[in-house]
Amino acid sequence: MFTGLNAESVRSADGNVLHRSSLAQLPVAVSGKGCYLFDSNGKRYLDSSGGAAVSCLGHGHPAVIEAIQKQAAKLAYAHTSFFTNEPMEELATFLVDRAPGDLSKVYIVSGGSEGVETALKLARQFFVETGQPQRERFISRRQSYHGNTLGALAVGGNEARRRQFAPLLIDVDRIAPCYEYREREDDESSEAYGLRAANELESKLHEVGPEKVIAFVAETVVGATLGAVPPAPGYFRRIREICDRYGILLILDEVMCGMGRTGTLFACEQDGVAPDIAIVAKGLGGGYQPIGAVLASTDIVDAIRDGTGAFQHGHTYIGHPIACAAALAVQRAVQDGNLLSDVRTKGAQLKALLEDTFADHPFVGDIRGRGLFIGVELVSDRATRSPFDHSRRVHATVKKEAMARGLLIYPSGGNADGINGDHVLIAPPFIAESDEFDFLAQQLRYAVNAATGFSG
Repeated sequence: MFTGLNAESVRSADGNVLHRSSLAQLPVAVSGKGCYLFDSNGKRYLDSSGGAAVSCLGHGHPAVIEAIQKQAAKLAYAHTSFFTNEPMEELATFLVDRAPGDLSKVYIVSGGSEGVETALKLARQFFVETGQPQRERFISRRQSYHGNTLGALAVGGNEARRRQFAPLLIDVDRIAPCYEYREREDDESSEAYGLRAANELESKLHEVGPEKVIAFVAETVVGATLGAVPPAPGYFRRIREICDRYGILLILDEVMCGMGRTGTLFACEQDGVAPDIAIVAKGLGGGYQPIGAVLASTDIVDAIRDGTGAFQHGHTYIGHPIACAAALAVQRAVQDGNLLSDVRTKGAQLKALLEDTFADHPFVGDIRGRGLFIGVELVSDRATRSPFDHSRRVHATVKKEAMARGLLIYPSGGNADGINGDHVLIAPPFIAESDEFDFLAQQLRYAVNAATGFSG
């Protein structure tokens, strides 16, 4: 059991770091091995959320560490306005060779939010270059999350994160999320619901004026804000048809759900569609270095090449050699270890275990997801699906109780209506085994019981 924090382990409380919360008493992480993290007290934690669905290979992978060391010794940094570099070129080729559709060029960034900013600007410049400067609006979905920079926050639909910064954000039009658990009618099939949800995009286009719209932005499998919610069957095929009909771009945010997390390298492969722009991060580098990537279609890059010739964008650390070397090593380890197949097999195993563990639990309403990307939604009444009042912060209590038991999960609130609703996200490393899953399920049940007051 968690025995408290000594002075040495709580340097965060009185130190000079501006932490996410000034009230938090954080343990000090000092090492990681496989699926586990260790703090300065020697306490071990099963990293069953991969941080924020980041640590796909776990911690301390020798091949990745070796790649970082070799690249640091060879070339640490060269600005991309002067040079390209070998790891960046190799990583781009690796991704394009495996990307769906016509994604043919890669822009390497330092993380997910930066990737979304890049995608928005790239999409806008495409229409400027092709003589359609009147296209200046984006459409996204409520209950979505695309990052914390201003452009990414603007297209996102997480109201709690947006609220205080609203005066700084561009106007974005939104449609409903594709969220079967709460939105599908009892007499409606999954396919019919998916079609109905997708058709909201066409209605919104007519309302806004399709000639004004740049792109539709969506997470392929919704991550933090809803908790691993996959699209209904046929949803994205219909979305793709609508985008093509009205000449708008489809931008898929796979920052959290991509790079194998759902069982295929790109999550959209399972939906039979390809976007015009895809954004990946998190699992791309597995946490070993900060990195993300934006993949763009041939039409987009050709329009810029044949127009002004330059994408009007850039950051100091884009294409960083060490980050690219680390990401390439991570992706090769996933490929060489056949881990995508493992994700599919283990994901089904873990989901079945969680369904069995919580089958009789009155406060667990839904368990959903793809691969090793699973959400557990908590409700005050299973029959009516009524959420807990947000003031109870059930998700935060589950996190606290789980962490006390040596289990790390990723909690969030507001999934039901933007204010109320609780879920936890589970995204263990691809290398996790059945023993870790057993511990995860058992300790999560204890944590949920403690948070909800259920004694069963």
